[in-house]
Amino acid sequence: MSGVNRRQLLRTATAAASGVVAGLGLDTPASAAEGAAEAGCTPPLGPVKAGPDDARYAYLVRRGQKRWVGTPDQVWVVGSTEQVVAAVQEAVDSDKKIAVRSGGHCAEGWVDDPAVRVLIDMSGMTQVSYDPARRAFAVEPGATLGEVYRRLVLGWGVTIPAGWCPGVGAGGHICGGGYGVLSRAMGLVVDHLYAVEVVVVGRDGKASAVVATREASDPNRELWWGHTGGGGGNFGVVTRYWLRTPGAEGSDPGQLLPRAPKSAIAFSSQWPWQALKLDEPKFTRLIRNHMDWCERNSAVGAAATRLYADLTVGRKANDLNLAGGQVFGPDAAELLDDYLAALGAGVGTPVNVVRTEQPWLAAALDGPNSDIYRLKIKSGYLRKGFSDAQLAAVYENLTREQDPKLLFGSVGIASYGGQISAVAPDATAFPHRDAVMRVQYTAAWDDPGQDATYVEWLRRLYREIHADTGGVPDPKDGAYINYPDDDLADPAVNTSGIPWSTLYFKDNYPRLQKVKATWDPKNIFSHTLGIEPPKATR
Repeated sequence: MSGVNRRQLLRTATAAASGVVAGLGLDTPASAAEGAAEAGCTPPLGPVKAGPDDARYAYLVRRGQKRWVGTPDQVWVVGSTEQVVAAVQEAVDSDKKIAVRSGGHCAEGWVDDPAVRVLIDMSGMTQVSYDPARRAFAVEPGATLGEVYRRLVLGWGVTIPAGWCPGVGAGGHICGGGYGVLSRAMGLVVDHLYAVEVVVVGRDGKASAVVATREASDPNRELWWGHTGGGGGNFGVVTRYWLRTPGAEGSDPGQLLPRAPKSAIAFSSQWPWQALKLDEPKFTRLIRNHMDWCERNSAVGAAATRLYADLTVGRKANDLNLAGGQVFGPDAAELLDDYLAALGAGVGTPVNVVRTEQPWLAAALDGPNSDIYRLKIKSGYLRKGFSDAQLAAVYENLTREQDPKLLFGSVGIASYGGQISAVAPDATAFPHRDAVMRVQYTAAWDDPGQDATYVEWLRRLYREIHADTGGVPDPKDGAYINYPDDDLADPAVNTSGIPWSTLYFKDNYPRLQKVKATWDPKNIFSHTLGIEPPKATR
């Protein structure tokens, strides 16, 4: 991998409205500025309004995926809910399209769309605190997952089963479902979502902040439900999430979310193409071994659900087939031994085997980072392993001669199931509860002149793997909205006849449309894969 950071590629591959000071949390009362003044604290950041002539503008429009740079008339950097209401109202009054950015990791160009004229940047809203009135932890959308982990663990010894990449913003991650290395043991983040505060725009064109909870008696409950897997940018601007595990009793914050593991073993092992000698039977056996293990070890409550494993197979030019992940618990070493033995059966001895035991928080903060590349990502879920024809398509696409400037082209198959499948598919907006694997298809490069070439490389890979279902995943399996793929909404690319909405939301889509009609009746918040209101209400 001449000229490429090999370790980074390895890591990419596996790629309160009434709060009170508590632990490491900070004051977040309903009026943040007033509360800060009363307490003698520094008021919240913002609002900053940066136009093209402002020295801060160039940074703010480049915080997203490297393939796109926005050209909004104005970027608001906000520090409170009130500031978000003002920003949204001003945009609505001037009839300008709005987009929102928290962590900046959207895999498509929604935020940087040329049609977007007002960008609301949430990086000034980063607080993580305990709200005793709601007996829940309040998380602002600009907080990165790494910062959420750090504060929850150091402050209260708890955590949430969110993503592996610590630089991702909580804002977009949570409302898409929120999946990570602890999810097989603890469920998705939305399974712990108690409430959400959202700035919405009514039929009268007026912006306001609304709090919606999961309480059955809450008249706003459907707005909460829409944020439990319905994806970002659909109903309004999330300004705060509250998290508490269903059924958690008492007022001790340390008992209201899952306890963070004491330690974890982070692991990786490789079966390079050179060691496999490009042997197709050995290569496909490696994938099948991993898939078979996932099928056997994804039951609710199974000990092996404390092990997260991601097998990433890549182009022969990258010479990288890597199994990596984390495992925790008193039998962690034994669980890992069993997994690696199952993975290598009939394949051969792996190389570059790494097993690092460390405090869980250290492992969580050491997750992968893909920010340095230009990326195209596709996704799919699996309820059972690939067929022989699909495995042959994987082999063919990864061994076909390709331009070496494509730094990384891969298929990543991650373990799924466990506690995720303990929740009914309609209890939250996230419908993919019966999957045992999640697949991520990735292309990474650094030459802007090669965008079209490498996007097409990935399209071919995806199309040929899913040839039996029209070039897209089986609709019974579906795809992950937090890995958005505009191709699924493009009839020139998605010729399967299966709508993108079915792949991402299955039978939950009509209900999401009703939430859209109720809470964003003027369709202020929209993008390529945005929830559309029911046709009868247009």
